Amino acid sequence: MRLLLVEDSRRLTELIVESVHGAGWRIDGVGTLAEAFVTLQCEEHDLLVLDLGLPDGDGVDLLRQLRKNGSTIPVLIVTAAGDVDARISGLDAGADDYLVKPFHHHEFLARCRALARRHGGAAAPILAAGNLRYDPATGRLTCAGKRIAVAPRERQLVELLMRDVDRVVPKRRLEHALSEFGNLLSANALELAVSRVRKKFGEVPSGAEVETVRGIGYLLRTVDT
Repeated sequence: MRLLLVEDSRRLTELIVESVHGAGWRIDGVGTLAEAFVTLQCEEHDLLVLDLGLPDGDGVDLLRQLRKNGSTIPVLIVTAAGDVDARISGLDAGADDYLVKPFHHHEFLARCRALARRHGGAAAPILAAGNLRYDPATGRLTCAGKRIAVAPRERQLVELLMRDVDRVVPKRRLEHALSEFGNLLSANALELAVSRVRKKFGEVPSGAEVETVRGIGYLLRTVDT
């Protein structure tokens, strides 16, 4: 899952980014309405986390414009405890949920998962390859029922590869998908992540392996164990 955070507080942004990365999701952060308008036109996101009080205007204006343009992206408003009227205005303008600052990061992640499920129509299916199972909603990777510990970037890579089992996933697509604003993924970083995932798959009876398709990308294929 990839989120867009529109928030001008650097500290809150850092905390949310840390929580999102811990869940194995990606996140892009901007601090103004102008940046948000441009970003939403250029990139696809699964969820918008929107502060209402921004340096160049009210987040509700962005929300109204999105709904007017037909956007169905789920929107989670984050706002100060005393802004009751602002919360009501945001919900009336088309927000799906709101969270009052300060909030616990576990509740934040739970609300994000709930919105993703609600707008997906159903829970995201469990991905499978050989003896591996990956739950996109929780970021949990298991082999024959036993959990495999993977870092956030590795989880993202595993999900992308498992969504296209036995098909080549181009390097450029992986680099773009795993990148975030201000943190573009290099070819070396991708190779390192692939190497770590490959090693972890080899340490268990995964029934799957990551192949390098030279000059093109990577392929996750099932094998006999």
